[in-house]
Amino acid sequence: MAWGAGEAHSYLLRDPQFDFQDLQIGGTRYANRARIQAVFAPDIGKSIFQIPLAERRRHLLAIDWVLTASVTRVWPNRIVVRVTERTPVAFARLLSIPQKVRFRFPVLSGVTEDQTDEERRVRVRTMEHLLSDLGPQAKDISEVNSASPQEMRVIADVDGQAVELWLGDQHFRSRYLNFVNHYGEIRKHSEKAGVFDLRLDDRILAR
Repeated sequence: MAWGAGEAHSYLLRDPQFDFQDLQIGGTRYANRARIQAVFAPDIGKSIFQIPLAERRRHLLAIDWVLTASVTRVWPNRIVVRVTERTPVAFARLLSIPQKVRFRFPVLSGVTEDQTDEERRVRVRTMEHLLSDLGPQAKDISEVNSASPQEMRVIADVDGQAVELWLGDQHFRSRYLNFVNHYGEIRKHSEKAGVFDLRLDDRILAR
């Protein structure tokens, strides 16, 4: 039995019909297909039974936009990759820009590669809460800075002007609407100001 198992294993590794020839990729919209193909470039011509699927999957998870990935051998010489991508809610500066794709999401800054996964998650969740709280006014926001989740800042288009607003960590909608409703008067007294501190609910400070 041991001899037979050895012969079968040798057959699977050496018979040319099992040489890796075909890579099938599914589920991609934003992820770079060339980078996915490059993960398997060292395997071309090898038996599909020699390909370390778990290792290849780990490499796939390191590619921008890839949330989960499965790698499957299909008889006789095909590898099938199925990717689930991250759902975009903002465009983080550390992500690559997919070709021929246009986003209508704000840019998320303050998220860096040296942060832990949990630190990045906190910043993304805080941004999502901010945009949700703003409601329809979220369409005016072009950038969210979540470097400090307790001191959220945004770049907003107000009356055709790009202004930086410091919103703090609460009351985002009421603070934003208070600023917009008084913007005409604020601009009269602060013509050249481009940064406004809204963290105190009873006053607006121009910086």
